[in-house]
Order: sequence, then structure tokens, then C-alpha cells
Amino acid sequence: MEETVDQIVAEIDTSLQFVRESGFELLMNVLGALAIIILALIVSGWTKRAISRTPQRIRHFDPTLASFFGNVAKYLILVIAAITVLGVFGIQTTSMAALIGAAGLAIGLALQGTLSHLAAGVMIVMFRPFKVGDFVEAAGEMGTVREISLFNTELATVDNVQVIVPNGDVFSSTIKNFSAHDTRRLDMVFGISYDSDLKRAEAILKDIVARDARVLPDPEPFIKLTNLGDYSVDFTLRLWCKAADYWDLKFDVTRAVKEEFDAGGIDIPFPTAIELTRAA
Repeated sequence: MEETVDQIVAEIDTSLQFVRESGFELLMNVLGALAIIILALIVSGWTKRAISRTPQRIRHFDPTLASFFGNVAKYLILVIAAITVLGVFGIQTTSMAALIGAAGLAIGLALQGTLSHLAAGVMIVMFRPFKVGDFVEAAGEMGTVREISLFNTELATVDNVQVIVPNGDVFSSTIKNFSAHDTRRLDMVFGISYDSDLKRAEAILKDIVARDARVLPDPEPFIKLTNLGDYSVDFTLRLWCKAADYWDLKFDVTRAVKEEFDAGGIDIPFPTAIELTRAA
């Protein structure tokens, strides 16, 4: 009887020791996994920032590529960390290849929209329709490109509102890149009354254009009478300028034309109430 009791006690001690050892091993594995995850988050964030800052050290390195590769490196490190954590808990990832493949297929079908955005992001980086810093219109949105990530493109509108556009929508839409070329053509139309002096009006327009150093001499500015409208005789100005000067030149020329037409006795007509009634 005593031997039976001693045997039971010995088995209990063995069981308790096994539990203690297993609990200690599990605790160490959990702590190790947490350490790996924390280290991966720190390293991935640092790596992304380091790659993204490459253009600051290498002048000719494209910021778009730096941002994209920074995101790729970040997620690659996180994936490696996840595989390492599985190994810490004794999970053999090689033996789970079939399961991982099936799960990947299921996830791919469920997230086909997201994966299309990923593929579009790769295509944007490869074909380079725009880069970070360009002012573009795409997917119905307009703004300055701040970042091109794996799945989205971030724009900042002219009133500094952040807009996140899925890459799939961007790549499948018509893209207007206003920063692609160094120069742009500015088209403007000014109407004068039928009673005004055409030669005087044309001379004023040519003088305004000639005085503004932002107007490029080549291609030569186009200033011609192009239309006899219902209420006005229309002059068309086609001026070439640097892309950075486009809006300032447009606003300044508009103001100068109004002021000098007024000073030169050139009337800018507008429909009167009587004319509108007759037209109706």
C-alpha cells in the first residue's frame, strides 16, 4: 500500500515538473515571439524611413522609387518576422506548404480587389506616369502626389486636403500630369465691343505680352482676332511659359488687360438686359 502511495506521489511530482518545464518553455517562447515582433516593427520602420530618405543623400535618386521600395522592405521584414515567430513555436512552415498555398488562393480570391491595387501600384512605379511632387489629375481627383504606396496613392489638393486614391482606380483612369513638361501653353480669350478700335486693342495686348519676361519667345506668342461673337469681337492669346509660372502669369495678364483696356478706352462688352430679352 505504501509503495502504491509513493508511486502516485512520484507520478504527481513528475507531472508537476513537466507542467513547470512546459509552462516555462511556453513563457520563454511567448517572450521570444514578442521580442521578435517588437524588433521587426522597429527595424521595418527604420528601414522604410532610411530608404525613403535616400533622395536626400543621392540627388538623382527618384523619391517615388524610394517611397515604394521603402514600403516593400517594410512588409518584407514583417513577413520574415511572422515566419520566424511560427518557427519559435515549433510550427514547421515547410510541412504547411500545401495549407499555405490553399489559404493563399482563398485569400487571393477574397482580396482580388486589393491585389489589383497592389498590381496597379507596381505598374505605376514601372511605367512612371507620374512621380512624387507632380501635380496630377487622376481618378477624378486633382492634387500634388505626396506618396505612392503598395495599394494607394496619396494626393494633397490645392487647399491642402489629403486624398487617398486606390492604385487600381488611378491606373485604370485617364491621368493628366501637369508637371510632366517644363513648359505649358496658356490660352486666353478677351472680347471687346464692336465699336472699339481693333488695332488699338491688339497693340495693347502685344505690349502687355512683350513686357512680361515670363512669356517665352519660342514658340512665338499668338495674338489674333479669332471670332466675331454675338456681343463681342474676340482676341485669342496663346502664350508659352514655364509650368511653375502658369497660374501667376494667367492672373497677372488678366488684370493687366482689364486695366489697360480701361485706360485705352477699349470696352469689354457684356450682355445687357435688353439684349438678353431679344435673344430669348
